[in-house]
Amino acid sequence: MGSRMMNSPDIYNPPELQFCFALVNNSCPRNMRSMLSVCTMYIVMIGAIVMTMLGNLVVIISIAHFKQLQHPTNFLILSMATTDFLLSCVVMPFSMVRSIESCWYFGDLFCKVHSCCDIMLCTTSIFHLCFISVDRYYAVCDPLHYVIKITIPVIEVFLLISWSIPIFFAFGLVFSELNLIGTEDFVAAIDCTGLCILIFNKLWGVLASFIAFFLPGTVMVGIYVHIFTVARKHARQIGMVLSRDKLESKATKTLSIVMGVFVYPFINFTTPEDLYNVFLWLGYFNSTFNPIIYGMFYPWFRKRACSPSASACHTACALFLSFCQINK
Repeated sequence: MGSRMMNSPDIYNPPELQFCFALVNNSCPRNMRSMLSVCTMYIVMIGAIVMTMLGNLVVIISIAHFKQLQHPTNFLILSMATTDFLLSCVVMPFSMVRSIESCWYFGDLFCKVHSCCDIMLCTTSIFHLCFISVDRYYAVCDPLHYVIKITIPVIEVFLLISWSIPIFFAFGLVFSELNLIGTEDFVAAIDCTGLCILIFNKLWGVLASFIAFFLPGTVMVGIYVHIFTVARKHARQIGMVLSRDKLESKATKTLSIVMGVFVYPFINFTTPEDLYNVFLWLGYFNSTFNPIIYGMFYPWFRKRACSPSASACHTACALFLSFCQINK
């Protein structure tokens, strides 16, 4: 019996633990994954990064270059595309390595800078979505006053708020370490070389969720529900009985996609590492989908971007070809 036990595979000993930094005493352990899992994750995440870069770059170039696209609403779209493009360059590549390797190889200072940029750019993108919903509210619900309500100075105020609040919030919070007050024992217990996570105490966990999600999310939901209600009411009033169902279906589809992509990353606040990474990247995918959503589902942008009467616009149309073919 004893001989059989000694010759049998040692099923009780786990594989040798690997560390982020093999020669450092207090190194964090690496998350062991199969080669197939690692390759799949890199392919998916690199694909998302490239799509986010290219999609938002198309929007930036189109609006910056073509005069017919340069009006107040599209300046919001341009600024949001710039935000999402920066996210794909500054944040997503480093988050990809951290998510797959479960290690941070880029130093403590850049960990703080990366966390600041992550919070700032994601929050800035969400603020832009919120103000775009305000713009759409006036366009649909008060079209006669839209031109005098949504002006360049108003858009400038929207942009100032969208950028300034997230910058002060992100950099002020992370570098002041207000979010760590009361969590010192927990931080000391998990501290190791190669760790880069953002920890919130109860107070700042609530405040961060309110500023970055609940406030703009509530405004967006309220506005889009009201827009949908007004659009349906107008359809009834003008007797669009046959086409109303189609309009409602398209409006519901647009609202569902815009809000669904927005809400995904906030479904769960405390999760295991892999599940947290799933929600984190679903949040990043919001920046991937923004140029597609506002290209495909908003005729006011698509018509301006792809008008056949515009000189030199065929280049822009070629860039937008993949998402200019539906909802005709």
